Amino acid sequence: MSRGVRHYPGFGWMTVLCLVILYAPLIVVTVYSFNGSTSITTWGGFSLRWYVDVFTGPEAPRFKAAAWNSLTIALIAATVATAIATAAAVAMHRAGGFRGRSLTFALINLPLMVPEIVVAVATLIFFTMVGITTGYMTILIAHITFCIPFAYLPIAARLQGIDEGYEQAARDLYAGRGQAFFLVLLPLMLPGVISGYLLAFIISLDDFIITNFVKGAGMETLPTAIFGSVKQGIKPNIMAISTLMLAVSAVFVTLSYLVNRVGRKSP
Repeated sequence: MSRGVRHYPGFGWMTVLCLVILYAPLIVVTVYSFNGSTSITTWGGFSLRWYVDVFTGPEAPRFKAAAWNSLTIALIAATVATAIATAAAVAMHRAGGFRGRSLTFALINLPLMVPEIVVAVATLIFFTMVGITTGYMTILIAHITFCIPFAYLPIAARLQGIDEGYEQAARDLYAGRGQAFFLVLLPLMLPGVISGYLLAFIISLDDFIITNFVKGAGMETLPTAIFGSVKQGIKPNIMAISTLMLAVSAVFVTLSYLVNRVGRKSP
């Protein structure tokens, strides 16, 4: 008789250990972001002063500009990446077998398998070779590229669960290919598309390694601005802004999961 993985010796304590290693630092940062003291190790009572400092303190203009860059890049990158991922998913799962299908699938998912530092260096070398000046546009192009597989996976998973009979029925009722896609297939794919968009958005918003390589001088996103401040010493306002980013990330990942879960229950 097969047993669940939870019944194997050591599974319980190993799970607890992994959870502590993963989440204890996040909990410490979150708790001390409400610290009333200027010290990052001594508790001085509950306070929201560092959250106020993020928006009104000396570094507030820098963080606001960086946050605006991060937000606009994430919105554009997620939109373009989701559109490309949707087209790729339809081609991969509705175009039938074609030469190079396996290679195409591997290329789409390559950014997930290659170490991010390698992608960052390769992207910087590419921009240098073609003579593109690093800045806002190079960050945007890089984000669109590595966000595609993150958007593709939930869209493809949703598309695999949709019976081709819906499209065939639409074609039998004299709908063209475009009408069958926009009026039948796309609404059925929508939970996967939304889930992919949310995932791509938060991946772009939180990225640091690739962005740090291709951003150029004078250009900052929120993660690189935080890193620049940390190099001068960890201050309580950094904990506050990190907690805000953590909360936003958690909300978007949860929404992506819930939308994808609803999509799996629908036909």
